[in-house]
Amino acid sequence: MTSHTILLHPAELGFEADAETSILHAAESAGIELPSSCRNGTCRTCICRVRSGQARHLIEWPGLSFDEKREGWILPCVAVATSDLELETPLARRLVFD
Repeated sequence: MTSHTILLHPAELGFEADAETSILHAAESAGIELPSSCRNGTCRTCICRVRSGQARHLIEWPGLSFDEKREGWILPCVAVATSDLELETPLARRLVFD
């Protein structure tokens, strides 16, 4: 299975994601927390902007306008990487487990 490297800015956190796993789930599996709530593409809590690379949404009508999609905004809860990605995600943080 193909995997892609995802880098989150400005925290400079990186992880791998395969083409079948949402970006949000891949981040969580790597111990990285992204803002999220509904996890189905409607609440927009996880919205972030693609700096470089490509992603595709798993649902036909995620909670983004045509203009937002054109400007590079995605919802990681319902998106998968189709190439290496760099994302603007100001609230991303590494989870610390005791």
